[in-house]
Amino acid sequence: MNPMVEFCISNLANGSQEAFDILEQDPDLDVLEYGCLSYCSLCSETLFAIVNGDVVEGESSEDLVAKIYKYIEENPLF
Repeated sequence: MNPMVEFCISNLANGSQEAFDILEQDPDLDVLEYGCLSYCSLCSETLFAIVNGDVVEGESSEDLVAKIYKYIEENPLF
């Protein structure tokens, strides 16, 4: 089972698309996009993704990618 990284399509439009594109290339991740993840206030304020059910935020796409990988490393599925 791979870690799951979920993105809101609105947040992709707000700047997290680059992070999505980078993470989507990793065969060890399941990267998904949804129409809405119901985090509208967060979505309008920052870049974020849901990683295995938890919110991970970043200042930029590069920062978001780094924080997602750090989260996965510190919170293994097994």
